[in-house]
Amino acid sequence: MKKIGILLSGRGSNFAAIARNVANGQIPDACIAVVISNRPDAGGIAIAKELGLNARVIPSKGVAREVHDRAVVAALQEHKVDLICLAGYMRLLSPWLVQQFPQRILNIHPSLLPAFPGLEAQQQAFAYGVKVSGCTVHFVDEELDHGAILVQKAVTVLDTDDEHTLAARILEQEHIAYSEAIRMVLEGKYEVVGRRLVRTVTAKEV
Repeated sequence: MKKIGILLSGRGSNFAAIARNVANGQIPDACIAVVISNRPDAGGIAIAKELGLNARVIPSKGVAREVHDRAVVAALQEHKVDLICLAGYMRLLSPWLVQQFPQRILNIHPSLLPAFPGLEAQQQAFAYGVKVSGCTVHFVDEELDHGAILVQKAVTVLDTDDEHTLAARILEQEHIAYSEAIRMVLEGKYEVVGRRLVRTVTAKEV
């Protein structure tokens, strides 16, 4: 049984989708070992408690980054997590934290990276006038929205869209893409070649 750790700061929409897919077997042989938030009022923590999961708040406000990151790493290691999923975690991870879990931290971003990294990606895409946007699940490295890409989902920008309707349709695809990426990583059937993630196939699957 693979153990997943969740880091979140807000409503927990992607976390809830992951939890649902763990429960229904779409992410097989896995469990959510711990849900950690840096904000005590995060909606995702309330969801975790309702689901009976280990929910922990490690406040970041007024705490030195190194002190906070060490507390987060200690909690993740305590629960022996195999994979960490950022689900609306509104803090940049320090290089030290990332180095503790090489190629074991995933993030989802609401654009087709490398386009529109950083905050408010959906609004950036809409304002730029792109015809296709979407979402990207990627490994986390020491740079912002930069690690090797696992899954991308494209979303057509409609003439009738505004930034809110576009964001809502992208979010629907995020819920699908994140679970696909988690399943891929937990199965281990891939290798990273440069920046490219390449699926590997066993002889039995050919």
